Amino acid sequence: MKIGYARVSTTEQNLDLQNDALTSAGCEKIFTDTISGRVNERPGLDGAFNALRKGDTLVVWKLDRLGRTVKQLVDFVLELKDQGVEFQSITDGIDTSTSMGQFMFHIMAALAQMERDLISERTRAGLAAARKRGKVGGRPSKLTPAKRRNALQLLQTGNTYEDVAETVSVSVATLYRQLPASVVDTSICTER
Repeated sequence: MKIGYARVSTTEQNLDLQNDALTSAGCEKIFTDTISGRVNERPGLDGAFNALRKGDTLVVWKLDRLGRTVKQLVDFVLELKDQGVEFQSITDGIDTSTSMGQFMFHIMAALAQMERDLISERTRAGLAAARKRGKVGGRPSKLTPAKRRNALQLLQTGNTYEDVAETVSVSVATLYRQLPASVVDTSICTER
C-alpha cells in the first residue's frame, strides 16, 4: 500500500497541490500536517508512520515536506528501511524500491555524513582557536580566585573540606576537584 504524507507550514498555505500529486501517485491514505518543519512532533507524520506496514511505501510530494536537514531525512528513511518500508519523493525522483532510488538515497546519506563531519571539524577548529586566545569553554567555576585563596587558607588551618565548602559556597566535589589534598599539602610546604 502507498501511504502519503503532505505538510504545509501555515494555515494560509494550501495542501491541494500535494494531495492531488499523492492521489495521482496511487496513495490510498494521505496524512497531513499544518505545522512548521522545525517542530518535531507532527501528528500527521506520526499517523502515517503508524499506518505503515512491511512492504508499504511512504510517499511525499517533495523531500522538504518530510524534514529540514539531510540528516533528518536520512535517519527517517533508514528507520523506514529497518521496518521494511520503501520511500518515494515524487518531485525529487527518489524511490528506494528501485536501484536508481537507492543510489540517490546513498548519495544523500554520504552528503549527510559529510555535513556532520564538516560541522564537527569546524567546531573543533573553533574551540582550538578559542583556546589559543586563552578562552576556555564551559561554565565559569564557582570557585573564584578569591574564594580559592580563602578556601586554601581555611584548609591549611585544619578545617574540613565540608566546612570550607559551606563557608565559600561551593560543593564539596568542586572543592576536592579544584583543591585536592596534594595541592593543599604542597601549599603548606611552600609557605613554611
